[in-house]
Amino acid sequence: MNYWNRALCSVTRRKGKSIILFAVIFILGNVIAGSIAIQQSTENVEKKIKHDLGATVIVELDYQKMMDEGQSFSPDALKVEDIKKLGDSTYVKEFDYNIKANLFVKKIKTYEMENASTMSNMSKTLSLKGNNLLEPLDFKDKKVKLVEGRMFKQDEINSGKDVAIISKKVAEANGFNVGDKVVLDSSVMDFKQDGSTEELDSQDHPVEIIGIFEPTSVEKKKSDGKDQKGFEAQFMETEQFNTVYMPNDAVMTINKVEFEKGKALVPDRYKKADGTDASEEDMNQITPVYVLKSPEDVEAFKEEAKSSIPEGYKLTASTDQYDQVGGTFKKMSQISGYVVLLAIGATLLIISLVVILFLRDRKHEFGIYLSLGETRIKVMQQILIELLLISLVAMCVSLITGNLLGKMVSDSLIASGAFSQAGDAANSGGTMMIGGAGASMSTLTTEDVSSAYEVKFSISYIVTFLIAGLSTVLLSAVLPLAYVLRLNPKKIMM
Repeated sequence: MNYWNRALCSVTRRKGKSIILFAVIFILGNVIAGSIAIQQSTENVEKKIKHDLGATVIVELDYQKMMDEGQSFSPDALKVEDIKKLGDSTYVKEFDYNIKANLFVKKIKTYEMENASTMSNMSKTLSLKGNNLLEPLDFKDKKVKLVEGRMFKQDEINSGKDVAIISKKVAEANGFNVGDKVVLDSSVMDFKQDGSTEELDSQDHPVEIIGIFEPTSVEKKKSDGKDQKGFEAQFMETEQFNTVYMPNDAVMTINKVEFEKGKALVPDRYKKADGTDASEEDMNQITPVYVLKSPEDVEAFKEEAKSSIPEGYKLTASTDQYDQVGGTFKKMSQISGYVVLLAIGATLLIISLVVILFLRDRKHEFGIYLSLGETRIKVMQQILIELLLISLVAMCVSLITGNLLGKMVSDSLIASGAFSQAGDAANSGGTMMIGGAGASMSTLTTEDVSSAYEVKFSISYIVTFLIAGLSTVLLSAVLPLAYVLRLNPKKIMM
């Protein structure tokens, strides 16, 4: 009888020992399979969410650093030449830069957030957002949607024509329509130490309305019936509704008028931290936006761009939001990784000891094989076949039950908020604000990540588990095989 047949007979005839070994591998296999399922699911949801968020990187003022440094710190203004140079990076698909302006309006009705009494100044502010693209990136990224009118034309971008795309809320509040030529009034305000304000002067900026937009968050809210928003979400929504999209040169012209008028009336406001007069370029708010080829390029681009931006600025990526709100899932992935390593270590030890104990009872059997001229290699192959036959059956069953176990455990952890501390900062907001008026990443909440999380069968899950399981079983056979090598048939048979 060859060693193949002997292995099959040994497995079927020694049912008790086969069942014990099966149970050990099955239990440990469930732990490994469940942990791998959780780990791969968290990695998959991270990839999916980051892909949905897009690969956008924004250069913005580091307000935290400015507060830490105090009034003595005044970062240099971003230069258009440096912005364009960074846009030549191999990681960049396309880029734009937004010149911004804030207008304190009196005649124009703005959109006001709920309970806006504490934010009265903000509710009377229009945020002008310039761009150099025919279709601004906010429209391309589907953060806002054009509901009436058209986008910009190339000659309007080149000449800096006073044309604008406004929100539907502002248009309805003021009775504006596409094609109307309206006047954006702007007041120069003096903010007094007691908190009061005084209007010193005003000027008008005529523009033509060529389009009307609506944020896509409004569409989503209508479709899912949800109307509950936190303060930060309301702030973001209000800021977006009060944004006006215009060509960069048009915003720059308005900024120049505002700068000259403001400096003449309130000169102290137009000074740098070191006491010197600020120039018009220093007052321009420029926010570069880079769209990368892939979310995987974000970290490499950040590293490359660090040396190109002045001190006092930081790089914020759209994918950073997942790091804020995905704390629970990152913690789950980390813990499941540790569990896999511990389970593999336990499997190596337990299977090795169990198999050695079983082989000690069969030393006379192996002594007979060796006495009859069977080689040690053939005996070792027989042991491996026996071990692999039982292991394969146990692991195939573990594939199914381990996946179900991983799903139940992860659902339970998410529902109970076991790692809520990791995501507390995220849950308090869930939205990232960038650079000033109208510049914001897509809103991402913990609920969005939870709904995208799913433990399921996949080819990668099956292959990873089988490779990990079989490798562990084969490694655990090292000690038992070493035991066979030490067998001396003469001593056994005496």
